[in-house]
Amino acid sequence: MTEKMLQDKVTLINGASRGIGAAAARLFAREGATLVLAARSDMTALVEELREHGSTVSSVTADLGDVADVQRVVDVVLERHGRLDAAFNNAGMNVPPQGIAEFSEEDFDRVQRLNHKGVFFAVAAQVRAMRAGGGGAIVNTSSIGALHANPMLPAYGTAKRAVNSLTASAAVTYGPDGIRVNAIAPGLTLTDMVRDWEVASPGIIEAGTAAIPLGRIAQPEEMAEAACWLLSDRASFVSGAVLPVTGGQGA
Repeated sequence: MTEKMLQDKVTLINGASRGIGAAAARLFAREGATLVLAARSDMTALVEELREHGSTVSSVTADLGDVADVQRVVDVVLERHGRLDAAFNNAGMNVPPQGIAEFSEEDFDRVQRLNHKGVFFAVAAQVRAMRAGGGGAIVNTSSIGALHANPMLPAYGTAKRAVNSLTASAAVTYGPDGIRVNAIAPGLTLTDMVRDWEVASPGIIEAGTAAIPLGRIAQPEEMAEAACWLLSDRASFVSGAVLPVTGGQGA
C-alpha cells in the first residue's frame, strides 16, 4: 500500500476556512496529516467533519494579516504538537477590480497586509519553528496574476509577485537547514473570491475560461493537490519553485 503523502506530518494551513484552504484541509487529512487550521472565520463545522473521518485536527482563530497573530498561530501548533513539519500559507483577499489610477491607499494597504505582509511573517515564524525541529516544507499561494500583467487587480498582482520573490529568497536562505519553500500559482479557480469578482464584473468567469487551453475553470481541490505534493517528501528535491496550476494558460 502506498504511504499517504503527509502521513504523520504536523501541518498548518493558514486561510483554511473556505475555497482552496478548506479543500486542502480535506485532502491533507485524507493524506494522513495532523492538522492545525487557522483563519479569521469559525471553522468548527470543518473541524468536526474531519474528526468524524478519524483525522487529528484542531483550529485557531487568527487575523493572518497581523504579525503577532501569525506568530501566535505557530506557537499554538508547537504547544499542541511539539513541532511543525509543513505549512500552507493560503490566506488571501482582494478588493473590487480597479485600475492603478483609481486605487485608494486604503484598498492598497488592505490587499498588501494579508497577501504580502501576512505571508512574509508567516514564513518567518514557520522557518524558526522548522529550523529548531530539523527541517520542513512550506508552500505559499501565489497567483497566475503574479506571472504577467494584471491591469484590473494591480495591488493583488503586486502582492502575489512579492510572494514569488519571498518564496525564492526563503528557499535559498533556509535550504541548508533542510527547509523547502515553494509556491503554487493558481489559475482561474471557482472560489468565493472569484464568485465575488464575477458579481463585480459580470462575464469575467466566461472570459477567463476562454483563455484556458484546457477549456474549463479549475476546482479548489486541484490547487490543493498541487500544494499537497509540494509539501510531501515526493517533492523532496523541489525548492524555490513557483508552480503554475493554470490549465496551460500562460504557457
